[in-house]
Amino acid sequence: MAIKCCCFRKDPMDEVQAWGESVDKLLECKSGQTAFREFLKTEYSEENILFWLACEDYKKIKSTPEMISTANRIFSEFVQVEAPRQINIDCRTRENITKNISQPNLESFDTAQRLIYGLMAKDCYPRFLKSDIYQALLRRSEKR
Repeated sequence: MAIKCCCFRKDPMDEVQAWGESVDKLLECKSGQTAFREFLKTEYSEENILFWLACEDYKKIKSTPEMISTANRIFSEFVQVEAPRQINIDCRTRENITKNISQPNLESFDTAQRLIYGLMAKDCYPRFLKSDIYQALLRRSEKR
């Protein structure tokens, strides 16, 4: 698997060990996100990281028209029932987002994002650390 340059301008292989410290260390690095996404694809849960990343980008939006457009895209891609990449959130959270999507704000997806982050941190991340993908990267980084 090819890994792109890390967000810290270091060799991505220098970061691999740090990914094992916490899910935050993994997610703050572009190459970590790529490796985790590859792992999530094998578990058919790639939508989790894609949604989390979309929310991170969404929170940086400055203009109202862009916020409305992006909120609707996130909603239709990840949140609405039968969305192509529907995330696994409780019905109350889904209903709240649905009710408020006509007037989105920068916090519109915060509850859902926290739920997905929790799912990734408690469920997917520990399996990632044991995965062949991560273990192979770790061995490669240790040989350097």
